[in-house]
Amino acid sequence: MKIALAQINYHIGNFDQNLKKVYQSINQSKSLGAELVVFAELAVSGYPPRDFLEFDDYIDKCWLTIKAIAKKTKDIAVIIGVPTRNQNVKGKRLYNSAVFIHNQEIVSVHNKGLLPTYDVFDEYRYFEPGNEFNIINYKNNKIALTICEDLWNIGDNPLYTINPMDELFKRKPDCIINIAASPFHYNQATSRKNTLLKNVNKYKLPLIYVNHVGAQTELLFDGGSLVYNSDGGLVSELKYFEEDLKVIELDNVIGFKEKVIQSNEPSKISLIYDALVMGVRDYFDKLGFRKAILGLSGGIDSAVTAVIAADALGAKNISGILMPSEFSSDHSIKDAQLLAENLKCESDIISINDTYTSTKDSLIEWFKDLVFDVTEENMQARIRGVFLMALSNKFGMILLNTSNKSEAAVGYGTLYGDMNGGLSVLGDVYKTEVFELAKYINREKKIIPENTIIKSPSAELRPDQKDSDSLPNYDILDQILYQYIELRKSPKELVKMGFEEALVKRILKLVNTTEYKRYQAPPILRVSEKAFGMGRRMPIVAKYLS
Repeated sequence: MKIALAQINYHIGNFDQNLKKVYQSINQSKSLGAELVVFAELAVSGYPPRDFLEFDDYIDKCWLTIKAIAKKTKDIAVIIGVPTRNQNVKGKRLYNSAVFIHNQEIVSVHNKGLLPTYDVFDEYRYFEPGNEFNIINYKNNKIALTICEDLWNIGDNPLYTINPMDELFKRKPDCIINIAASPFHYNQATSRKNTLLKNVNKYKLPLIYVNHVGAQTELLFDGGSLVYNSDGGLVSELKYFEEDLKVIELDNVIGFKEKVIQSNEPSKISLIYDALVMGVRDYFDKLGFRKAILGLSGGIDSAVTAVIAADALGAKNISGILMPSEFSSDHSIKDAQLLAENLKCESDIISINDTYTSTKDSLIEWFKDLVFDVTEENMQARIRGVFLMALSNKFGMILLNTSNKSEAAVGYGTLYGDMNGGLSVLGDVYKTEVFELAKYINREKKIIPENTIIKSPSAELRPDQKDSDSLPNYDILDQILYQYIELRKSPKELVKMGFEEALVKRILKLVNTTEYKRYQAPPILRVSEKAFGMGRRMPIVAKYLS
């Protein structure tokens, strides 16, 4: 039996476009001789649909789409993910389901048994877990159909009390098919493959895995759909960060006639770069925008953001605005201009001096003889934010926020100023990783000026300012932040690791007392295992470590 793996970039709630893509994949699969085409988890609705699932009209549209797909299955079968209604009086109103369609009929419905409710996942908010697990019989093959998390309850620390694949294995299947919506982080491909291989090794069955690709606001999906034979040999792997379709001959996989291939193992930084480019491109495309605007400071954060945006949208669609003040250095302006020239993107200079002076004069009666402090620094940042948002509104461009994760973590940013934006590109990238991205960008050709990379980071909001005046060196800061945010290490554990106790207390206090700023930040493209946003839910008013 020939099986097509259809790896598609779905758009949540865009039923017409999603249906068109499904049709195209079915037709392409037929032309390649496939007898079954497999789509991803919740393909019809897009993932994650969140509270759209609470609308009956949304669920009705999902089922109208399924009925339309069924009409195309005269000469081919389809497995596809869709939310279905729970007909029982008790329990949640929906299931996260996969349907098997053949000969223009919905032959069977298979409900996801394990519902992830952690980090970015919140499936038990909407779905009832399935408790019956049945085999699909098709073309003399018995298929164990599972949905994403159904294969993840394996290993030494199970999260759930049941294992759907154990139940399906009792029915002696010939292969496993897993349809998934597995969000990207830079370790996810390795983690995912390890989990899938554990299933292959446990059940001694070939495994066909189909994942989403594309960005859904902050969640990025890397694709990487694949096929393992029952010995754990990789016999097919689809592209990363791109739509793709491949047909495999199941009999050849079962009979070990398919050649084992080497898996693609890109570097962490290249994965992050490709994910961010895809994230920016999809955010604009799915919102119907084409042009981006950002502040170009001559610093490394804005430079890396500009390059990513130009790669995603085309340099002609990027507008970089230089907004010097009395504290801006000449080399920062020159570095920003050189970057724009290297990218061949539009750039303009708008001085904030007159507006800053006017604002100070308007407040002189209240400020009187009070000394210059962070207030005046924030005024400059907010003036820049006003200018950028005005241009964004007037010319229909999305403002890209350029803050990095290190700054966001400790609140080193100005609300309604440099924290403005419709999308945060680097908000899940530590400052040390931003430097690595800059070097990666320049690996073949010098795009980011060398001075931008080697000079000391500075907000340039007061004379001779350096980030190190307010923060420890980023190589130390980022280690503490990573251990606390990603690995959830306690203060005592951090001190045992060799970090100075006073510094640990100071940094953790900054992280926890500036939650209110992150709560008002733009959506952040997620590339790590613990990003700020939907996957990290902290109270704003709290006393812990503050």
